[in-house]
Amino acid sequence: MGRNRVGRRGRKAVIAAALTAVVSLTASGCVVVHGERAMIPTATHTDAEKALANFVEAYNKADRAYDTSLDADHVTGALADIDSARLRAGHANHPAGNPAHTPLTLTDAKFTIPRKPGWPRWFVADALGNKGGSVRWLLVFTRHALGEPWQVAYLTVLAPDAVPKFKLDADGWAEAVPADATGLAVPPGDLSGKYAEYLRGGGTSFANGPSTSGLRTLRQQKARRPGLVRQYIDETLDRGDYAPLALRTVDGGALVFFASRYYEKQTAAAGTSVPVTDQDVRALTKGEVKQSLTMEFVSNETALVPAGSGRVSILGRVQGLTSARGS
Repeated sequence: MGRNRVGRRGRKAVIAAALTAVVSLTASGCVVVHGERAMIPTATHTDAEKALANFVEAYNKADRAYDTSLDADHVTGALADIDSARLRAGHANHPAGNPAHTPLTLTDAKFTIPRKPGWPRWFVADALGNKGGSVRWLLVFTRHALGEPWQVAYLTVLAPDAVPKFKLDADGWAEAVPADATGLAVPPGDLSGKYAEYLRGGGTSFANGPSTSGLRTLRQQKARRPGLVRQYIDETLDRGDYAPLALRTVDGGALVFFASRYYEKQTAAAGTSVPVTDQDVRALTKGEVKQSLTMEFVSNETALVPAGSGRVSILGRVQGLTSARGS
């Protein structure tokens, strides 16, 4: 994976120089360079290190207590939906806290920081986690104003050799790819919609894999089980804090982080009821489950989009149940 290798002093100097250029004096008077158009790094290395440490500390406190208020300021978008639902369910089932809590540790952290104009500011942290085996945790930190805390909008877990190499400039900064970028198989801003279309009806936009053809096959198998009908509705999720974020890879493609939502409705045969055996599902369910149960899931995906044409590969997918309703 390409890393931002500029030293801390160098990073600060580059950012300071860019900020100084926002207002400069010439012989003819004051010249204003609009900050929303200035190409500056989105964070310093120190910013990124502190943001990651703050996230891990807050995550562990929230997980230990099953208390959503303890990390609410450090998550946003799809991850916030997934994390808060997990904590709410955990608290409902274990009001005294998480009896199986194991602190999360993230080591060997690397940071890929793009140079871009305007807001939001964001960067990617890539670290070795102590959960899930020998895998790298990729966390996308974002914020919309200087006074806001850094928050994690996207999380994926990848094998070390699955993390692509990013394109870096001469100073070591990465390139952010805009949502409407051309020259890619699919513009980043279209991925959530394309993914929903693919899960509904198939197609050739995505390469085969567990989160594409494998997921469609699994749904088809579940739908055919006797006594219980399953229906799925897939939706686009790409506005506000769910907007996709993308980095240019060395081959001209892009690694894109995006979100999606789907609903699964289970309907039992006449005279029977939907079995609900999962205690977390029960904790998040409103209403009495009789003949049907409708569950809402939010997920975030990490996709490798080739330059030009070709199929998009989903490298990672993290999903969570966010709500349910019985009837």
